[in-house]
Amino acid sequence: MRSDLAKSLKLYGEMHRLIPALSSSYGARISEIKVNHRPRVSGLSKYGLTRTLRVVLDVITVKFFLSFSSRPIQLFGSFGLISVLGGVSILGVYGVRKIFFGMSLADRPVLLLAVLLIIGGLQFITFGLLAELQIRTYHESQDKPTYLIRTIYESLE
Repeated sequence: MRSDLAKSLKLYGEMHRLIPALSSSYGARISEIKVNHRPRVSGLSKYGLTRTLRVVLDVITVKFFLSFSSRPIQLFGSFGLISVLGGVSILGVYGVRKIFFGMSLADRPVLLLAVLLIIGGLQFITFGLLAELQIRTYHESQDKPTYLIRTIYESLE
């Protein structure tokens, strides 16, 4: 890995375990080197369940940044649209039942779920739009490219 690339990696928490995933986002090529691991001769491992939980959360964070850091609306908007469509479909079914079959809606807690799904979905979509604005502001204010170009090939004309 180039030294300028290594210096630009920001590692927080247990992120040092995820250097290959982070550096691949910068276009680095990853390879493995076989090492000789020696067994522990004394002491106990400090790698417990709490550290495993932190690593899992860091993996989720890295996955989010690698997949959606330049387009968060696709993640939050998907959840929002699914939620809104679920709420609207529940309201549609109960609306048809009320209009055509005269069913009482007074004792139906599912209607509250439908309204909650619609409001929550709209909040997810709004959150995605705000995250999109923040990402664009971040990239433009620091003059960061959204992608890196490794090689530019010139025309032979």
